[in-house]
Amino acid sequence: MSKSFDLRRVRPLGAALTAVALSLPFVLPLAAPGPDGFVREAVAQEMQKVDTSKLVTIGGAVTEIVYALGEGDRLVARDSTSMYPEEALKLPDVGYMRALSPEGVIAVNPTAILAVEGSGPADALAVLKTAGIPFETVPEGYDRAAILKKIDVVGDFLGVPEKARALEEKVGADLDVAIADAARRPQSERKRVLFILSFQNGRIMAAGRHTAADGIIGLAGAINATEDTFDGYKPLTDEAVINAKPDVVMVMTRPGAGSTDEEVLAHPAIAVTPAGQNKAVLRMNSLHLLGFGPRTASAIRDLNKELYGNVSQ
Repeated sequence: MSKSFDLRRVRPLGAALTAVALSLPFVLPLAAPGPDGFVREAVAQEMQKVDTSKLVTIGGAVTEIVYALGEGDRLVARDSTSMYPEEALKLPDVGYMRALSPEGVIAVNPTAILAVEGSGPADALAVLKTAGIPFETVPEGYDRAAILKKIDVVGDFLGVPEKARALEEKVGADLDVAIADAARRPQSERKRVLFILSFQNGRIMAAGRHTAADGIIGLAGAINATEDTFDGYKPLTDEAVINAKPDVVMVMTRPGAGSTDEEVLAHPAIAVTPAGQNKAVLRMNSLHLLGFGPRTASAIRDLNKELYGNVSQ
């Protein structure tokens, strides 16, 4: 037989907890998301409790966003892909984002670490995450929404959501114009682009779906020559290269980049493609083109211009 609930019979602590529980249905609506962004402000305030005065950034786009937010003075080190803006080059380099040494990161005595998704190796990240240093992962992605999400996450972690919102609006508007300009090109006129990451024992390592290369090629009004045949980066057979029928072969200009244009065109499979016959090899700056950060609208325009000779139709 159930008994009626009597607050007078509950101990003081129990009464307090009960009162809080009973009041939650009335309090929660006040914290719900809305035009004023109450939830986001609360998250930012919580993030501000993290000491980000001595920050290490891993990933070129992450570092660039910190500077674009006007918070570059917090940085004490960066990874080797963080080469923009020029001020970043004055910072200690803790190594390549996918081959980090936890000792090198810890040596700069950071109070917090911001790392783009995909950084590694996993065991190095595990050491960093258990070292008592606040660690935030910035989600990776290769479209407009992903770029704005990166800005959002970085801004909240640094406790500057207002600055992040302003940067998102600016970057988003610029992206909208660049993407719309490229999208005007008729599908029948779009060039097929084969992105070559590297050569491995004579085989071409090319970009498939869900890669930065695939993302920027599509945004710039072109077609990834590998189309929907595989995800990530994969070595191709000569037959696959020939069947891809690229109009343009794209390789990256970066420190230590290997093959010359002549070597690329001399590959037996490439030589018989439209790109090989027309000697159409395009070299682009890898950090600018594939970073998917605040400058991506500029990268879209640059690639579109290199492919078609103009920006808009």
